[in-house]
Amino acid sequence: MASKKRRRKEERPRIHPKNKYSDNPPDFALLASLYPSFKPFVFYNRDGRPRIDWTDFNATRELTRLLLLHDHNLHWWIPDGQLCPTVPNRSNYIHWIEDLLSSDIIPRPNSKGDIVRGFDIGTGANCIYPLLGASLLGWNFVASDVTDVALEWAERNVKNNPNISELIEIRKVNCSRNTLTPEGLNNGESGYSEDGEGFPSSTLDILASEDKSYNGPAILVDVVRDGETFDFCMCNPPFFESIEEAGLNPKTSCGGTYEEMVCPGGEKAFITRIIEDSVVLKQCFRWYTSMVGRKVNLKFLMSKLREVGVTIVKTTEFVQGKTCRWGLAWSFVPPAKMIITPRVTEKNVLSFMLEGIQRQFSAMHILQSVDSFFQDGGASCKLNASSFTVDVTASTEHCNALLKNEVKHLDEVSNCSNVEEAHSNLSFRVSVFQQIPGTLLVKGSLQHRDSPLSGLFSSIIQQLEVSLRQRFCREKGGTNYI
Repeated sequence: MASKKRRRKEERPRIHPKNKYSDNPPDFALLASLYPSFKPFVFYNRDGRPRIDWTDFNATRELTRLLLLHDHNLHWWIPDGQLCPTVPNRSNYIHWIEDLLSSDIIPRPNSKGDIVRGFDIGTGANCIYPLLGASLLGWNFVASDVTDVALEWAERNVKNNPNISELIEIRKVNCSRNTLTPEGLNNGESGYSEDGEGFPSSTLDILASEDKSYNGPAILVDVVRDGETFDFCMCNPPFFESIEEAGLNPKTSCGGTYEEMVCPGGEKAFITRIIEDSVVLKQCFRWYTSMVGRKVNLKFLMSKLREVGVTIVKTTEFVQGKTCRWGLAWSFVPPAKMIITPRVTEKNVLSFMLEGIQRQFSAMHILQSVDSFFQDGGASCKLNASSFTVDVTASTEHCNALLKNEVKHLDEVSNCSNVEEAHSNLSFRVSVFQQIPGTLLVKGSLQHRDSPLSGLFSSIIQQLEVSLRQRFCREKGGTNYI
């Protein structure tokens, strides 16, 4: 049992390899020795390791200030009560967008040379994404917000760094008195420490929001100006539906105003509005992206994207300490070709739990249904009843047939003629494991990660889960992928 736990822990996604802190996490003792202002916030546990009190806003703010100064040569500050970002976690998001932009999934524009232009939705007083993107990669940004305090301090943080100030424009969003700003997803996270920060992903799933519509200020439409084009947009949407929900995590104190943290309908409603805006703006952005805090919302949002006919949907998982966040990206630009770079390709092992299986069904019923699901799509299947596995080989046409109800935007992919037939098959194994009575684990293992169809693996496994759940399980809320 212990070896299985170790193995599962090793498979968990890590901090982005390009992140400055991937191999060298922040050294509190070193920072305290170099910067006297930080020393009062550092203490040592019995094991001799330096710590800070994550419930102390002043401590987390000073840590963020010094990491930006020491590691990025950025001068930064925010007033009391504003959302204090975590530098390692925010860097993960920046580097993931870098991966998307450098990949060959969609064509690169020829007119702008090497200039990259991004749009930060709800930059907050901290303006963290434009500051990191400009200093690390030389990107240009438009950073929007609605509150006077956020706009004032974002402007200050830009002007206090004259070496990059010309790259960042702070843009006011006009709105009514009761405004809502999107920055605030990470107000309950603390991405520096290894223990006890943020909501664990299981808690995030429990706090699922009701289906509510966003009715706040403009997000992209009416903020993006006529004729403007961008390479990407990014966003930390408001995570919470109420201020009471925002106070459920006592382990950290990263600040955050009501406007930064709360939105009726939470992130689900806010990101849905970004999707709706993207339908209007279409190719004004090469990539639309957002952070997502609840995995149950990620599945809903991916389904929403397929409904509106996007050409590409990509996801990733950001892990910092015990905090999990997800990245969601989509585009209306027709894909250049069916080759996906390794850093953007989905994970090669995906699994999900089937809980509440009705008594009359056994693991063999599930296995046979897996076999039928793929055969109905025309895929080649080999069922092994002794090992409870099904080996599947599917062509582009088979993949489209399997996803006919979910991925209508992939029709043009099947017309790509520059991919050789011998290499265009998607091969994977689906295994069924008995857990406890009424509960099974279904695992999909990609056999050839370099296949040009590997990007469809995640969508196919999700479609399989929907099919099995509808047929065998009692009605139940969100699913936790493993």
